[in-house]
Parts: sequence; C-alpha cells; structure tokens
Amino acid sequence: MEYLENRFSQGIRDSVPIGLGYLSVSFTFGMAAVSGGLPLGAAVIMSLTNLTSAGQFSALTLIIEQAGLFELALSQLVINLRYALMSLSLSQKVDQKMKAYERAMIAFGITDEIFALSSSRYERIGKWYMLGLMTFPIACWTFGTFLGGAASEILPLAIRDALGIAIYGMFLAIIIPPAQKIKAIRVVLLLSISLSCLFAFLQHWVAISSGFVIIVCTVLASAICAWLFPVEENGHV
Repeated sequence: MEYLENRFSQGIRDSVPIGLGYLSVSFTFGMAAVSGGLPLGAAVIMSLTNLTSAGQFSALTLIIEQAGLFELALSQLVINLRYALMSLSLSQKVDQKMKAYERAMIAFGITDEIFALSSSRYERIGKWYMLGLMTFPIACWTFGTFLGGAASEILPLAIRDALGIAIYGMFLAIIIPPAQKIKAIRVVLLLSISLSCLFAFLQHWVAISSGFVIIVCTVLASAICAWLFPVEENGHV
C-alpha cells in the first residue's frame, strides 16, 4: 500500500524554506510595482491572485507601458503555460479520492518550488498536505509584496533605484547555476538573449511592443532547443 501524506501541519513545515525565499523576491516586486505607478493595494492583490514571479514582472512592464489586454493575456499564457503541465503531472500523484474542485484549488497554488517539493517528497499526497504546502508561501509572497510596496513609498529615490537592481541579480541567480551544468539551458539562454538584442535593434525601424517581443523570444528559443535537444522517452536528454 502506498504511503499517503495528508497532514496540514506537515505541509506548513515543508513549505517554510519556500516561503522565506519568496519574501525577498516579492519585496522586490512590490517595490517595482509601486515605483512604476501601481497602487499598493493593486500590487498586493496581483500577488495574491497570480503567484508567478516571471509572469508578474513581465505583466508589470506591460501594465506600465499600457499594453493591450490581448497582448497581456497572450504573454501570460506563454510564460505560465508550464504550470498547466505541472498540474497535469501532479494530478497523477495526489490522492485519487480528491474531488475535481479540490484539484482545481490545489492547481491554483502550484509554483515551480511547490511542484518540485510535492512531486519528490512523498509517494502520494492529500488535499490537506497540499493546502498546508501552499498556505505559507502564498502568505509570504503576498506579505513581501506589501512590504516592498510600502517601503518604496517611504524610501528615498536613490535607495529605491539601488534596490531595484536586485531583480536582475535574482534572475541571474536563477539561470546561471543550471546553465553551467546543462548545455540545453545554455543554448536556450543564448538564443533568448540574441533574439532580444535583435528585436531591440529592429525597434529603430519596426515598432514592436515588449509583450510580443517576450512572446516571440520565448516561443522561438524554446522551439529551437526542443528540436536540437529532444528528451527521450526514458527521461534522458
């Protein structure tokens, strides 16, 4: 018989490192959002209802630029499509007695870190464990946004500009370690950078919004690398 972990308290305990890590990232988002002109309440609601760092930062750029709703929606679909795949994968691991609305509720809280932990820690997981695993990170992500937004309203401009660099450091910290180990990631990273520079160069002749640049770069780079580095059925690249 497979072991089923379904304790809310255990989910909370397992989620503490994830939640603490989310505080610093969401602090940066809150500061960037309020500095960019979003009301503090809107930034907090955005974090509470989205739970996606890459999606929120890209959406923030488009909102500040007053991009169209279609462009905003399409860019979010492309950036966050991986969460649908994660949810489908995790659905094979959760308690088979879990109802459809419970699965949907859990899918809302899936992030990269929550998926990685829940899919590797136990044989099967129940709804109470997943709710515990989601609660603390969601609270930290939302509270961090509030702290960052509130701080941006009281800190001097020079300090806000200096802290704004933290987001670039965060993304570098995310992409450099795996890129050093895996060739496919290095290639997709270099392709994305090259395509982004190409579009920046073309901006002198053709007006292309930043949202569609993100969409095209993401789709092209991932498609090319999927063709160059196919994943075999046994899971090895």
